[in-house]
Amino acid sequence: MPDADDSPRETAHDERRDEGGNPQSKDANDGASHGKTGGGAPDDERKPRSKKPLIILAVVIVLLAVAAFVWWFATRNQESTDDAYTDGNAITVAPKVAGYVVKLDVDDNVYVHKGDVLLDIDPREYRAQMDAARAQLGLATAQMQTAQIQLDIARVRYPAEYRQAQAQTASARADFKQAQASYEREHQVDTRATSQQSIDAADAKAASARASVKEADARLATASLVAQQIRQAVAAVEERRRQVDQARAQLEQAKLNLAWCQVRAPSDGWITRRNVQLGAFLQPGASLFSIVTPQLWVTANYKESQLARMRPGDKVEIDVDAYPDLTLHGHVDSIQQGSGSRFSAFPAENATGNFVKIVQRVPVKIVIDSGLPTDHPLPLGLSVEPTVYLK
Repeated sequence: MPDADDSPRETAHDERRDEGGNPQSKDANDGASHGKTGGGAPDDERKPRSKKPLIILAVVIVLLAVAAFVWWFATRNQESTDDAYTDGNAITVAPKVAGYVVKLDVDDNVYVHKGDVLLDIDPREYRAQMDAARAQLGLATAQMQTAQIQLDIARVRYPAEYRQAQAQTASARADFKQAQASYEREHQVDTRATSQQSIDAADAKAASARASVKEADARLATASLVAQQIRQAVAAVEERRRQVDQARAQLEQAKLNLAWCQVRAPSDGWITRRNVQLGAFLQPGASLFSIVTPQLWVTANYKESQLARMRPGDKVEIDVDAYPDLTLHGHVDSIQQGSGSRFSAFPAENATGNFVKIVQRVPVKIVIDSGLPTDHPLPLGLSVEPTVYLK
């Protein structure tokens, strides 16, 4: 039994007849209709458009907005940067004396301890210098002892000479007085009571006594400088003592030079950038290698707009690019008092030319508290991404 939808009316509506009474299909009628009207819109264009794409777009926008809000809410107290690197102390080791390398005890990338001998420089020349300095010290010490003995003698000799000069002066004056009396007597008596020879002898004796007095006075004046002469002897002792000190300093320097023939590690760490070979001639101050100490931290160059709430002590999580599964934990140690460009070799001159404002970056030192691996090292300069959790 036919359905209600297959009614004669619908069949009559769908099947139209032509002028000769022949039935025509719907497609034929549609073609004829199109031919008569000169073309019209197809049926699918006349149908209303579906609203499903708009609904899907709206749902996607809402989900993105929710995700953005959730992300902002979760990271509003976090500041991160990818402009960060591992940092540490790299001590440059250089010799203090010149010479040939006669022994090399280290290789590249080995771990050394503080005080370990790294290499030996030929010590024979510096050993000879030490022996010469020791001999010079002995000579200076002997000279100082001699000067000390001379000082002891001077403290007795010069006062005695002064007293002797005083006595000689007194004796000369007495002789002069006696000669002067004889001179006057010879000249006052009658010429008939004396002879010319006696007068000449009295004159000569008086002149000699007068000269003796002058000589004695001069000797007394020289001998009276007792304090000055003793101070001169004291100064001689002090001079010899300073020479001893100088010789002792030269000996100490010679010992240092001999000790410096062994280059020792100033700290624990790894040998890097080795630039020395066995038998090479070294000059003082030439870089031999560097020692990277175990102390490690992170230098993160944050934008100045990220520093408003950042303070020392804030907790930090650090992701290392070289080891994706490694996460380090640390804290903000300090913030550099100046941007990176301020301490560069050629700081920007903002007062000249056209000015373009650029967001500056400020180095932040982050100390690692935990998470350092024990089975593989963290070389200096590795790229990391620290995330600071603001309070």
